Amino acid sequence: MAQMQANHRDIPVPTVAGPVEFEKSLITEDDLFLFNEGTHTQLFRKLGAKSCRFDGQEGVYFAVWAPNAQRVHVIGDFNGWDKTAHALRPRGESGIWEGFIPGLAKGTHYKFHIVSAFNEYRVDKADPFAFYAEAPPKTASVVWDLDYDWNDAEWMANRHERNTLDAPISVYEVHLGSWMRVPEENNRRLTYRELAPRLSEYVRKMGFTHVEFLPVMEHPFYGSWGYQTAGYFAPTSRYGTPQDFMYLVDTLHQNGIGVILDWVPSHFPSDEHGLAYFDGTHLFEHADPRQGFHPDWGSYVFNYGRNEVRSFLLSSAMYWLEMYHADGLRVDAVASMLYLDYSRKEGEWIPNQYGGRENLDAISFLRRFNEDVYKAFPDVQTIAEESTAWPMVSRPTYLGGLGFGLKWDMGWMHDTLEYFRHDPIYRKYHHGELTFRMIYAFTENFLLPLSHDEVVHGKGSLLGKMPGDEWQRFANLRCLLGYEFSQPGKKLLFMGGEFGQVCEWKHNDSLEWHLLQFPPHQGLQNWVIDLNRLYRDEAALHQFDNDVDGFEWIDCNDNETSVLTFLRKGRSPDHVLLVAFNFTPIPRTNYRVGVPRAGFWKEILNSDATVYGGSGWGNLGGVEAAPVGAHGRSHSVTLTLPPLSVIFLKPAESAG
Repeated sequence: MAQMQANHRDIPVPTVAGPVEFEKSLITEDDLFLFNEGTHTQLFRKLGAKSCRFDGQEGVYFAVWAPNAQRVHVIGDFNGWDKTAHALRPRGESGIWEGFIPGLAKGTHYKFHIVSAFNEYRVDKADPFAFYAEAPPKTASVVWDLDYDWNDAEWMANRHERNTLDAPISVYEVHLGSWMRVPEENNRRLTYRELAPRLSEYVRKMGFTHVEFLPVMEHPFYGSWGYQTAGYFAPTSRYGTPQDFMYLVDTLHQNGIGVILDWVPSHFPSDEHGLAYFDGTHLFEHADPRQGFHPDWGSYVFNYGRNEVRSFLLSSAMYWLEMYHADGLRVDAVASMLYLDYSRKEGEWIPNQYGGRENLDAISFLRRFNEDVYKAFPDVQTIAEESTAWPMVSRPTYLGGLGFGLKWDMGWMHDTLEYFRHDPIYRKYHHGELTFRMIYAFTENFLLPLSHDEVVHGKGSLLGKMPGDEWQRFANLRCLLGYEFSQPGKKLLFMGGEFGQVCEWKHNDSLEWHLLQFPPHQGLQNWVIDLNRLYRDEAALHQFDNDVDGFEWIDCNDNETSVLTFLRKGRSPDHVLLVAFNFTPIPRTNYRVGVPRAGFWKEILNSDATVYGGSGWGNLGGVEAAPVGAHGRSHSVTLTLPPLSVIFLKPAESAG
C-alpha cells in the first residue's frame, strides 16, 4: 500500500466532505433478504461503488460486505489514502457497510480499509464489486459506469438460432494478450478496440461461429491467463476500459460471431488486496485448508455453503451475460468443485455429511447457477470443463443433472491426441483410442476441444505433436482437424492451431503469423476454412451433434489398415454424408465401402487436395454406387483413400 500511496503523491487531493448521513439507500430490505438467502443475482446493482445523487448532492455510494469488520473506511486519491477520513456505517446485522461521499465522480481511485473485529487485523482491499480497476501491477479499484450504446440488437434478437444444440457451433479459443501484438512497438499488446475489427474480420474469414475468451476478468498475474481471477465484475484494464470491451463484443456480434467467456467460480488467488481473508476472517473461502485451499494452484476455494458467497457468484455470472451481452459462460475446473478430494491425498480432505467425497454445496450451487442462467437467458449456453465421468453434467436439473448446456469431452481430446502421436506403422495397435468415444458419445451434450491446455507446459504445438516429416506432420494435422469436425459434438480450436503454429503457445508473444507466407501453413488455414464451411452448410454434420440418430458406423474394425468409415446424418433422409479416414501414409485404392443408397456419391471435401498442401490423390469428383453388398448394405462404392487423409462424400441428388 505504501507503494500505491507513492504513486499518487503528486496528484492534488481535492477537498471532499465526509460521509453524509442519509435515510435512503440503494440496498432494500428485499435485497438483504435475498443476499443472505443466497439467491440474489443482481448484487452488482447494489454493492460496490455507484455514482448517484443524494439530497441534491452528486457523489458516490459505497457498499461492501464485511460482517466481521470493526470499522471500514473508504480510502483513495480523493483523501490522500487516509485510513481514517471516510468511515462507512454498518447496515443493521446484514454485514454490509455503506455510505455516501459527495463530490466524487467517475475515475476516482479507491479501496476499502478494513479493521477486523479480530486481533485488530488491518488490510486495504480492492472492491469485490468494482466495475473497473487500475492496470496491474497497481491494485486500486476505480469508480466507473457501464454506459454504452449497443448496436447488436439484430444479433441479440436472433442469437437463439446460433446457440441451440442443433446449430453449428465452432469455437475459436482466444487469449487476448497474445493473439496479435505490435512488434514495432516493443511487442505491445493490442487494446480491446484494436482487436475488435481485426479479430472480427479474421474469425469471419475462418468461418468460426463463436469466439471463446480465456478469462477477461481482472487478474493480478498475467501469466495465469486470467484463471486466477480477482475482479469478478471487471474486465481487465490491461486492454482498455469496460466500454472498450463492450465495443469488442459489440463488433463481434455485428459480424455474426458469438462470444463465450471463461468464468472461474472454482478458486481465487491469495493476493492481499483480493477476496482472501477479506475482513480478517475466511469470508469467501473455507477456514479449514482441507476445504478452502487448492493445492494445485495455490489458491483459495469458495465456500459454496455460505449463502452470501453464492449470491456473489450468481451475480457475477448474470453480470457478464446481461451487461456485456455474453452468449455463454464456460465454467472452468468444474471437477475441482465437485470432488472434495480433488488432487488431495488421504487425510487432506474432509468427507461430506454422508461420508462421501462429493461436494454437496458445490453441486447445489452449480445446479442453481444453471437454473438461474437459463431462466433469465434461455438463448445462451453454459459449458462445463469437467474432466471426470461425473454423470449427467449436461442434463437438466429436474432429471438429476447439473444443468449445463454442454460439456467439454476431455477424454476425446486426450485419446485422439495420443493416437495421433503414434507413428502410423503402430496405429493399428491403438485403433480403440479412436473408436472408444462412441461408447459414451451421446451420454452428454459434448463439445470437442483442442484447447490451450494442450499446447503449453512443454506439450508443444498441435503441429509439433504430429509424427513424420514435414509433409506428414501437416497431413496428420489436417486429418486430426478433419476428425474433430466430422465427429458428433460441437467444436473448439485454440488460436494458432488453424494455421500450424510451430512453437508452443507463449502468452508473452504474438502468434506466428509470419508462417502464413509458407504454402503448408496457407494450405492448413484453407483446410480449416473449408471444414468450417462444410460444418455450417451440411445439416448432417451439426443437427444431431448430440443425438445417436446423427451417427452410424460403416466399419470401425479395420485396424489392420487404420481406416475408419462412418455416416453422419441429419433430420432429412437427404442429409447424409459418408466420411472415410486413412490414418496411414499408404494410399488405399479400390477400397470398398458399403453405402445406404444407390447413385453417384460426390466427393465434396478431400484433405489431400493440393490446395491444402496435399498430394492430390482422390476420386475424380466422386464414385458411382454399385449393387454389390458390403458392410451389411446392399450397395457399395469403391474408393481411393489418399494418404493420411479424410474424404467427405455426399449423394449426388442432395449434393447441390
